[in-house]
Amino acid sequence: MTDLVLFVCAAAALILFVAFVAARLLRSRKAGMSIRMQIFIALASIVGAFALGLGVLVIDRIQARATRIAEESARAEAGSVASIVGNEMEAKNRTLSDVARDLSKAGGDLSIALLSPDGDEVFSRGVLPSAPGTVSVTAPIVASGRAVGSVRVVKPTIVVERMLADFAPTILILSVVLGAAAAAAAALIGRAIAKPIETLTDFAVRVSEGERRAAPPPAQGREVQQLSRALDSMRRELEGRPFVETFAADLSHELKNPVAAIRASAEVLADGALEEPVEAARFVARIQEATGRIEVLLGELLSLARIEARGVGEAGVVDLSEIASAVAKEAGIGGAEVSVVGSSALVKGDEAWLSRLVSNLVDNARTHGKSGEKIVIALEKKGEQAALVVRNQGTVSEHVRKRIFRRFVTTRPDRGGTGLGLAIVKAIAEAHGGNVDCVAFGPPEVSFRVRLPLA
Repeated sequence: MTDLVLFVCAAAALILFVAFVAARLLRSRKAGMSIRMQIFIALASIVGAFALGLGVLVIDRIQARATRIAEESARAEAGSVASIVGNEMEAKNRTLSDVARDLSKAGGDLSIALLSPDGDEVFSRGVLPSAPGTVSVTAPIVASGRAVGSVRVVKPTIVVERMLADFAPTILILSVVLGAAAAAAAALIGRAIAKPIETLTDFAVRVSEGERRAAPPPAQGREVQQLSRALDSMRRELEGRPFVETFAADLSHELKNPVAAIRASAEVLADGALEEPVEAARFVARIQEATGRIEVLLGELLSLARIEARGVGEAGVVDLSEIASAVAKEAGIGGAEVSVVGSSALVKGDEAWLSRLVSNLVDNARTHGKSGEKIVIALEKKGEQAALVVRNQGTVSEHVRKRIFRRFVTTRPDRGGTGLGLAIVKAIAEAHGGNVDCVAFGPPEVSFRVRLPLA
């Protein structure tokens, strides 16, 4: 009963294992085969071939050994019977037919046959040599110095077949254990190889998204270290002219609309709108609005360039809770409801820049969050870092989530958004040795978290 349970469990595990591998192979047809799967297939093929060869070898050797033992037993019995029959015929001057009659009257479980010198059966009892699962041996009968016939003994090998059947569950369990060992080894080896590649890929993606100061991840192994140094060298090379070209292209794109508005308004005024006070005032207001947008945009760009180029000027110990309270008070004057929760968190940095960081996050929540909803600034300490989280009710559009910290990315240009607020937040955080990320995109809540090293 125990063997049956083990056999069923092993068979079920083997079926699930094969189904898992098949599902991964089907998925790899679309996404490509991962390094982990390639290593697994190689190890599984080697281990599977080894397990199959081992099983076949064990079964073959057992079967050959058991068959040989059965043949040796049949040969010994045939020789003994032939010797007895020969002595009986020689001592009592009897024929083979007389001995056959005596054997037919006697009982016994031995499968035996007496054959004439021509090979005809004189007497036969028990299993035939043509029956499956048997071995047969023939020994000559010698009387008075001449061959007078032969004895054939048939031995069944059903014991061998039963023994092999008993070995089948053990061999299946052994195959499943070896397969599980191969899977575990493939997972460990695949992780050791694929993890550094995935980490370097993430580093390359962050650099491509504008995180120019991103440090390459620590690498182990000579080959991975060489690849890491090559990627970091490429990052430094890409910080020059291509970045300037991209920056100029983005700037010209953002300035296109307000400049076009100023040009169109000026043309209308030049064509006679100056003579109509109401129309002239409307177009002058459009010019002033576009000019104000250009001034805001250039001011933001100047701030971003200054923090990225010069970094933090004079750094001192700053309490983030005091900065958050000051920003919340100022936002309250403007009609926003902002609350600060959490304890004091001292960091080393520039108070003006850190105030700008918190102010930009609060302004972003006011611009893009639900109108009238409370904004929460939460402070906490985690290990050697201080975390500042700004939460508001709302949602971030799907199409901007992956590039939300890049320059000129905004979903509300109608509310005066320049798309530079979060880019400045990111630059300030990195200049202070920290980072910023969006931990919740909503709905219902949007959360931005800034992590800075404690002083």
